[in-house]
Amino acid sequence: MPDSLHAARSTLKSTFGYDDFRSGQREVIEAVLSRRDVLAVMPTGSGKSMCYQLPALVEGGLTVVVSPLIALMRDQVKQMAAVGVGAVTLNSQNSDEDNAAAWRALRHGDTHLIYVSPERLAVDGLATRLAELGVARLAIDEAHCVSQWGHDFRPEYRELRRLRRALGSPPVLALTATADEATRNDIIAQLFDADPAIFVHGFDRPNIALRFAAKDQPRRQIEAFLATRKGQSGIIYCSSRKRTEALAEWLSGKGWRAVSYHAGMEQESRNRNQDIFQQEDGVIVCATIAFGMGVNKPDVRFVIHADMPGSIESYYQEIGRAGRDGLPAATLTLYGMDDMALRRRQIDEKDMPEERKRVEHRKLDALLALCEASQCRRGALLSYFGESSVTCQGCDLCGAGQNTLYDGLVDAQKALSAMLRTGQRFGASHIADVLVGNRTEMVAKQKHDEIKTFGAGKDKGPKNWVSIIRQLFAAGAVAHRDEFGGLVVTEKGEHLLRGQDGIRLRAETQTERLARIRSPSGPYSGDLDESDDAVFQRLRKLRASISREEGIAAYMVFPDRTLLDMVREKPHDLDSMARVSGVGERKLKAYGDAFLGALWEA
Repeated sequence: MPDSLHAARSTLKSTFGYDDFRSGQREVIEAVLSRRDVLAVMPTGSGKSMCYQLPALVEGGLTVVVSPLIALMRDQVKQMAAVGVGAVTLNSQNSDEDNAAAWRALRHGDTHLIYVSPERLAVDGLATRLAELGVARLAIDEAHCVSQWGHDFRPEYRELRRLRRALGSPPVLALTATADEATRNDIIAQLFDADPAIFVHGFDRPNIALRFAAKDQPRRQIEAFLATRKGQSGIIYCSSRKRTEALAEWLSGKGWRAVSYHAGMEQESRNRNQDIFQQEDGVIVCATIAFGMGVNKPDVRFVIHADMPGSIESYYQEIGRAGRDGLPAATLTLYGMDDMALRRRQIDEKDMPEERKRVEHRKLDALLALCEASQCRRGALLSYFGESSVTCQGCDLCGAGQNTLYDGLVDAQKALSAMLRTGQRFGASHIADVLVGNRTEMVAKQKHDEIKTFGAGKDKGPKNWVSIIRQLFAAGAVAHRDEFGGLVVTEKGEHLLRGQDGIRLRAETQTERLARIRSPSGPYSGDLDESDDAVFQRLRKLRASISREEGIAAYMVFPDRTLLDMVREKPHDLDSMARVSGVGERKLKAYGDAFLGALWEA
């Protein structure tokens, strides 16, 4: 092993308290220490930031880290300070005093990392000023933002190739968790002058359980999911600002500790709610995607999508906020035809080239296929990123028994015929009432109880027909006429009606739907018995007290995984405490005695 890699492993233990690299880190760090350009695609929670933090400490010099969000930059600086590493950030929320202190630290040479946004790096000659200090490397976090094919394209990232030259052309490390082959190729074309070393370390997060459910009284579905997760931290993503506030208020009324977060809030309120989520245990944040990349909390135990995400890439990144500590975590994604129609309408109304729209529609079709999958959900997700399937017991379909597919042509024709005979002006619920023969007030008013398809589907219930119609929508056989939800038959639907194409549909029972939501959460504290769990909770209480006193996130004191290791290993003194994973030299000195006392409290 090269001397630099030995030094990196030694620093990993002394500074961060870890005995060895996580899977995938060693190869990337070795390439970075060899001063090669690198593109690394690594799942969230795999320790991407360590791939530039360790080289910065081992080799010295200044590493410029480009990050898209101020909240994330400030969080990283605090995290580095907690382990005794010099780091600063220059951003628009800094005071003049903050900026002056940052420049003093940079000129003094005791700072190894500076975090900046691409926008900040591009103005006021900042890149040239940093180049004068000597830049050892440029690390680009969330590198998919540079690609027009990525799910979170930011034009400012396109300037980074030019800014690299202004920094003195240091080696580049580009990092992302979400990049399919087309996105990877675009990142390479946009950032690098020559082919970089490429590491794609897989997309599977086996500790995260995947669950999807069609919307059916969403608040009751969310409540059922949360029932076994009291005291756990989680994120609920919503499609609108108003919805985040309403859902947080409703959860608070139900006894959960819940706050909202969206871009329309005052900055002070946003920061306060983010601090509450970061520093306290058992908090739920109801957020828009504005709360996406800024989350750096390792013990998020669940992520719920109250509305369908925008793409598979967005979904993957957002659920990746759960279980970053490697302990069990769970997800629930709720979706409906209104979500599907909204996403299609948003693509159609965007001001972008037709080629781009076609790509966006293909991405949406892939997401809809994931929502309506009949077999292993994890396999479908991984295959989207070009990764072969894995043995899975962590998704709703594998865990609750895979759904069966059947020849659905006749049922499809019944549903499509009902839409045509009712004038293609009504939504799924009305069509379902017609098919099962429910003579509702609206059915009677429209005289739809007199048409040929009235009662043609009485062998099934209304929810079964809504599911069938939703699957037809996902398959492109049905579309919304307008924002009011009237369903129309597409060209593909006409082919089905004429028997020119076939279709296989998923059969789903009410029992299966409930099993997906109510499946147990799994004991994230592992195999602790009652007395050890009491000790674990005592350590968490001490951690919360310290984090409030120091004004830092709870995990910056110690993450849950480290507390669990303390409980299991039961160190008696500081020497044995130093052997616990995650206890580096600075934290041992700062917190070791306090946690030993809590461990052995009578």
